[in-house]
Amino acid sequence: MFRPVSLTQTLVLALGALSLALPGTAAEPTSNPATQQATQVATPPAVNSLTIYGGVADVNAYRGTARPAQVGFAVVRQERAIELTEGHNSVRVDDVAALIDPSTVSFSSLTDPLGTHVVEQNFQFDLVSTEKLLARYVDHPVHVEQDHGNAVERFDGTLIASNGALVLRQDDGSVRTLGQYSSVVLPGLPGGLITRPSLLWEVDARAAGTQRVQIAYQTAGLGWWTDYNLTLAPGPGGQCTLEVGAWVSVMNQSGASYPEAGIKLVAGDVNRVAAPSRALPGSPSLAMARAAEAQGFEEKSFFEYHLYTLGRRTSLPDNSTKQIELFPRVAGATCERSLVLASQPSVPVPGGSPFTDRALGLGQSAHVEAWLSFRNSLANHLGIPLPAGRVRVSERDPADGSLEFIGEDRIGHTPRDERLNLKLGEAFDVVGERRQVDFQLNSARKSMAETLEIRLRNHKAMPVRVIVRERLYRWTNWEVVANSVPFDRKDARTVEFPVDVPADAESTLTYTARYTW
Repeated sequence: MFRPVSLTQTLVLALGALSLALPGTAAEPTSNPATQQATQVATPPAVNSLTIYGGVADVNAYRGTARPAQVGFAVVRQERAIELTEGHNSVRVDDVAALIDPSTVSFSSLTDPLGTHVVEQNFQFDLVSTEKLLARYVDHPVHVEQDHGNAVERFDGTLIASNGALVLRQDDGSVRTLGQYSSVVLPGLPGGLITRPSLLWEVDARAAGTQRVQIAYQTAGLGWWTDYNLTLAPGPGGQCTLEVGAWVSVMNQSGASYPEAGIKLVAGDVNRVAAPSRALPGSPSLAMARAAEAQGFEEKSFFEYHLYTLGRRTSLPDNSTKQIELFPRVAGATCERSLVLASQPSVPVPGGSPFTDRALGLGQSAHVEAWLSFRNSLANHLGIPLPAGRVRVSERDPADGSLEFIGEDRIGHTPRDERLNLKLGEAFDVVGERRQVDFQLNSARKSMAETLEIRLRNHKAMPVRVIVRERLYRWTNWEVVANSVPFDRKDARTVEFPVDVPADAESTLTYTARYTW
């Protein structure tokens, strides 16, 4: 394996032999590494259009260690001008994404769709590197420079090996091994190596002239997610109002830039078949850019998904994340705050027999959780299909007017008229304690009864209501035969007790559940 060159070891290409680097040429491997074959090169794209899929809820999950393919994917459409001759043409586009799915590439003429057609297409991603350059020049003449203090010594010869040290066969037949060198001068860039990922087509054209063509493909490394910013204004008795803002973050790690692109975002879970994997470049760092211009997204239903179309064009540089407002800030949405003590025993759903172990489910957490809920409806000043994302909630400190963060949660794709429930954290001044006070098992009569006591202590200077949510998990047939507080049956296994706790006082809930089988 060739030893990587250091900063002081540079690889120099002779300028006189760099015909490959000039527009209108493309690398094709031949017996001479520097031989070229003429190719038509499409001009930079006049129009970029991106439809981006694969929203993610949290960019931090993809920062630093994630592979770009995990971010999402996009359909890229580009219109370009290209000069074609009559008959057969070789066409190359060399500013495309590095993470293309080659099976999705298409090329079509907008000028002469019936008279111009593709015979063959290729995606080349064998990018140039020091090791590949030297490997292509084995059995070809090169010259190597080696520093000796302030002097430079040059060795000419035929390169016969490049694994580790360089091995040269010199004109007099001797063989020289060079473990240290400062630079290698090559006659040209070898055929078949490219500096950027490229798409190549063999195209037959009915007539010569400039044509507008459309190129389309799917690529990984493009994705988007939504961040919601809520400002809570508390009201009496657990009521509150909200200001709701939403920003879309579009990440581009695809290996290409898209200047002045039209952007569409698809919200929904689109089924895809896994494509064969190939090596991907490492995850780059993020460069943040915030867009504050007008003309935001227009939303509409599309198949079983929702489509958000940006009303203006914007640029997406490679290795960047751009933030764009999803919809104008909404004020006056009503909401409710609640405190919930939820028992979630770490036990499985009963199988063929009831759970008769009296200690099962005890010792569970009795933390009182703080929840926020509101309805996504037109009557509540919303009624907007909300893509999945992270919701951050803040409250204004009346002492200085500053917004202070009070919690966050994630939501899934939420259509109109659905209720959102957000867990913001755990209450500091309201404490819960849950214990079993009685358990009776009658195997002969196939029944058991369990009595639980929940104590709630309120250290606030105002009364609170705590929703005690209990899961009756021991068996499918159950009934509550005694209870100190009325309850609501929420589903086949869950009941809720609303418990009022006075200011700086304690309230106790007891109930007995009987199971039969």
